[in-house]
Amino acid sequence: MSKILVLGSCGQIGTELVLALREKFGNQTVIAADLKEACPTILNNGPYIQLDALDKEGVRSYIIGENIKEVYLLAALLSATAEKNPEFAWRLNMEGLFTILDLAKEGQLQKIFWPSSIAVFGPTTPANQTPQHTVMEPTTVYGISKQAGERWCEYYFNKYGVDVRSIRYPGLISYKSLPGGGTTDYAVDIFYKAKSEGKFTCFLNADTALPMMFMDDAIRATIELMEVPSEQIKIRSAYNLAGCSFTPAELAFEIKSIQPNFEIDYAPDFRQTIADSWPNSIDDSAAASDWGWKAHFDTKAMVKVMLENVQ
Repeated sequence: MSKILVLGSCGQIGTELVLALREKFGNQTVIAADLKEACPTILNNGPYIQLDALDKEGVRSYIIGENIKEVYLLAALLSATAEKNPEFAWRLNMEGLFTILDLAKEGQLQKIFWPSSIAVFGPTTPANQTPQHTVMEPTTVYGISKQAGERWCEYYFNKYGVDVRSIRYPGLISYKSLPGGGTTDYAVDIFYKAKSEGKFTCFLNADTALPMMFMDDAIRATIELMEVPSEQIKIRSAYNLAGCSFTPAELAFEIKSIQPNFEIDYAPDFRQTIADSWPNSIDDSAAASDWGWKAHFDTKAMVKVMLENVQ
């Protein structure tokens, strides 16, 4: 079997994606790569290489030399972190993508996964059940880079036949790996604080509804999309994906139903403005129609699993 490279493997998605891919295809088949000198201990069950997504020649040399045929490109600066360093965020989020797209254009790669995000939407986008095709006027550098990336992915497919596939991830919630600076991170932090302190201060308002997804669903969707025959994929920008939508207050209510002494208060910061520009809920009927996508976890089921597993 040809080798799979996960570039940006030490992040929230990458860690769990590597584990899932190794379980499916074998530990030695899936190579984890990241800027960090050493990978998380949990990824020690297979190969790891230190690789900078901005090192174009280094990335090209490794992929060609190791005969990599499939790449999951996850290296990026997320929404809140990117706002603090927009120039670097743009470089990282875009230049790494071109390196991988060009390798596929040259025939070195057979298939690419590149994640998009609900950050591609903006304040002019319909907020409820945001459709697959709609107004997209993002207000963050992360959203701008993801919107541009979607257009380039679609262009490389139409122009050069590059088999690139993408999902607009909502906020992702996991107990196996920590988030990396996104606006939806409160929905992970809240569980750690609930278990350790019994209380949590949220950086969003109580009534801020956002689309969310349990990580198991996100990983399953990613692998399912990559295994679908090419002719079934009708959208080469990025598919809308929905799990569950809730407000901080609704999430706190579900936690209190299991942990009655839990308390929450609110101190909105700059991330509130970002959240206000994003949808409340997502219409993912295109993914359901084209490749059979269906979420398994609702809010209640996700809260139960998180509280059982967060240490």
